[in-house]
Amino acid sequence: MTIIHSGGGRIRSRLAGLAFAAIIGLTAAACSTGNDAAVYGGSFTFVSPGGKTEFDYPVQERGTVANLSGQDLAGDGTISLSDYAGQVVVLNFWGSWCGPCRAEAPELEDAATALGPQGVQFLGINVKDTKAAGSDFLASKQVSYPSIYDPSMRTLLSIRGFPAGSIPSTIVIDRQGRVAHVWLEEITDATKLIDTVSAIAAEKA
Repeated sequence: MTIIHSGGGRIRSRLAGLAFAAIIGLTAAACSTGNDAAVYGGSFTFVSPGGKTEFDYPVQERGTVANLSGQDLAGDGTISLSDYAGQVVVLNFWGSWCGPCRAEAPELEDAATALGPQGVQFLGINVKDTKAAGSDFLASKQVSYPSIYDPSMRTLLSIRGFPAGSIPSTIVIDRQGRVAHVWLEEITDATKLIDTVSAIAAEKA
């Protein structure tokens, strides 16, 4: 795993979320049946040395996540990660209440438009929100790609070790369903995101 250093200022803004993440972690442990595969699913385990916000995983170190699924935020159907099998999927965890989520929305939309022809699908996961507020966010920010409505954060909690307090966060899933890159911070540069995801999309199967 290659660890990429990023702006320390953003990390301080997340300290308040650490207590929440600890509580969520204890709750998840209390609900465990003793079978991690049943609780989490997939082979990926997130491990974060303190203070790092960006992580790149070489092919040989990549693990899979569960088939994340949930209600379509913009409708009544269900969306699943498996709907996009064979594509690179950019998962973005967000909430309408989150300032950095609002700030990064145009960058993500620009990247989604640029990367679509390369077989890349963006998929939002709306957490700790109401459906009305989340839907209004999509409309106001003119977000073209779909989002799963997940107010309880069960999709995020199904990823073993992933910090529940890190909103927004973005995970790039390669064409084989493995975690290739992670950002635990706001995406501020669409060009960098495009370059990173393009390299993953260009990998040979």
